[in-house]
This record gives sequence, C-alpha cells and structure tokens, in this order.
Amino acid sequence: MNDGMKCGLWFLGGLAVGALGVVAVSRGKLDFKPLAADLLSRGIDVKDALLSKVESIKEDVEDLTAEARQAVEKRKASKNAA
Repeated sequence: MNDGMKCGLWFLGGLAVGALGVVAVSRGKLDFKPLAADLLSRGIDVKDALLSKVESIKEDVEDLTAEARQAVEKRKASKNAA
C-alpha cells in the first residue's frame, strides 16, 4: 500500500468518525457541554501549572544574572585595585 492510499484511508476514517459525532450530537445522545467544560477546566489547570513553572525558571535566571553581575563587579574592583 502506498502513501497516497494510506492518507486517503485516514481521511475517509476521519470523515466517518466526524459524521458519527455529528449524528450523535444532533440526536442528543451525546451531551457535549459537560465534556467541553471538563476539557477546558483541565486545560486551564495545565496553563496555570506551566505559568508557575515558567515563573520559577524566570526567578532562577534573574538570580543567576545578579550573581554574574556581582562577579563582574568584583573582578573589575580587584583589577582596578591592582
């Protein structure tokens, strides 16, 4: 089976799954609202976790930058004293 045939079969499978989903939602057998709300709430949890991790990394980088600046100033002072 060549790549074109595989892509075509995946496309047709996606169409079939999409059509089944539309039929289930339109007939009311699948209540989409609670599922969407749960998915969004989990997404917000992930976003909050990532933002807290980014904030801690940012603080670490700021600390390292401050230490590097102090080391540069110390070297300059010792060089000027000599």
